[in-house]
Amino acid sequence: MAIMRWEPFREIERLEPFREIDTLQRQMNRLFDRLMPTDGGERTGFTFVPAAELEESEDAVHVRLEVPGLDANDIHVEASPESISISGERKSETKTEENGITRSEFRYGKFQRVIPLPTLIQNDKVQAEYKNGILRLTLPKAESERNKVVKVNIG
Repeated sequence: MAIMRWEPFREIERLEPFREIDTLQRQMNRLFDRLMPTDGGERTGFTFVPAAELEESEDAVHVRLEVPGLDANDIHVEASPESISISGERKSETKTEENGITRSEFRYGKFQRVIPLPTLIQNDKVQAEYKNGILRLTLPKAESERNKVVKVNIG
């Protein structure tokens, strides 16, 4: 049996940790560029998902969606008895500046949000209002859901 000298840091020297970190950073940058390109090109991946609030009352479900900067004509709402689908597109404005740099942090592109509802609704009686960048939807509950009584077994 041969005796070998133990060198605990030999493996670390071969790994070159800074090169590994640099490679990982490049891979992460490529991933984020695919999702949200920042080079001014059209965003084909995930652009933005508007924030939503859902509130249930005795007669209806109320949904509020935050979609500032859109016209009412750019928002499309589809209602089924079980869910609500909201989609739209925020179109980019083209600006050219001759003696400077233009920087924009606005999110442009298409979005879609499907919200499952906690109860069945009357999808033919949905009311919508869009004001100050907030879309408000009133979704009346289905008659069968309004007066629904469920017997609970104990034990």
